[in-house]
Amino acid sequence: GEARPARLRPRTGSPGVRTIEQPGPAEPERIQWAEGRGRKLTLELKPGLLLDAITDAFAAQGFSSRVLRLPAGLALAPFAYVMPALSATPEHAAFYSETFRPDGVTRIETGALTFGERDGAPFFHGHALWREADGRHSGGHILPDQSFLAEPVTVDAVGVDGAGFVASHDPETNFKLFMPAARPSGDTEAGGRFFVLRLRPNRDVFTALEDFCAERDIAHAVIHGGVGSTIGARFADGRSIEPFATEIAITAGHVAPGANGKLEAALAIALVDYTGGMAQGALARGENPVLMTLELVLEAQ
Repeated sequence: GEARPARLRPRTGSPGVRTIEQPGPAEPERIQWAEGRGRKLTLELKPGLLLDAITDAFAAQGFSSRVLRLPAGLALAPFAYVMPALSATPEHAAFYSETFRPDGVTRIETGALTFGERDGAPFFHGHALWREADGRHSGGHILPDQSFLAEPVTVDAVGVDGAGFVASHDPETNFKLFMPAARPSGDTEAGGRFFVLRLRPNRDVFTALEDFCAERDIAHAVIHGGVGSTIGARFADGRSIEPFATEIAITAGHVAPGANGKLEAALAIALVDYTGGMAQGALARGENPVLMTLELVLEAQ
């Protein structure tokens, strides 16, 4: 059937704050989380299926789940991806496009990736912007089982022990999504206090992170990874992305006391929307609700 726009509802009394009607019931708790220990890692990825390259690089480390930022220049060929799209049925508020397979070598410009478990096997969820061999600039959702690393590359990552991401069905969005879960502790040298988080739909990203930290007396935190979607976007410099369905990757983020002493989150992202529009930059506080999900790891400092 013909794709349809989701039902967008501005929240009464809060101009500029958007909500999207999801197909299923909303759980009262809008942040899912699990606490573990973690540390930063430097990984050497070898050419081959990208999922296998990441799985092999992490295997010797012993961590349950990991997140990483995709470095500029990372080369993919063959490469397959999808973009956000309107949904053809009321079963989802938004959906995915057809699969695209650009010719030649595609090079990542920026992106983020969550590595966890789906159906008992390793899996990842990755969003990025990139430059294709013919010079075309694009972005979207990397398909783990159809994308191949063309050249060896070094990546910075974070491993979490005792907590991780496991994909399961989410009744609210009607998608199978990564969700935080307690995981068996491995033989690692993890030391820091890390939280595996998933933000549910229609909750502002900034207030969710600020409240989460305040409730746990976390004065400073660094955000690692960060893959998901927002309802369009509002940037700190005044730019707006109106198409509601996006794929985002967090490129930098932290939570720290602001000028008044209260906790304030700061986030920079890269995104592509369902029309193919792309944008990067710092987001505006309080004006960026989650569309489907946002996965990240929070390091308490």
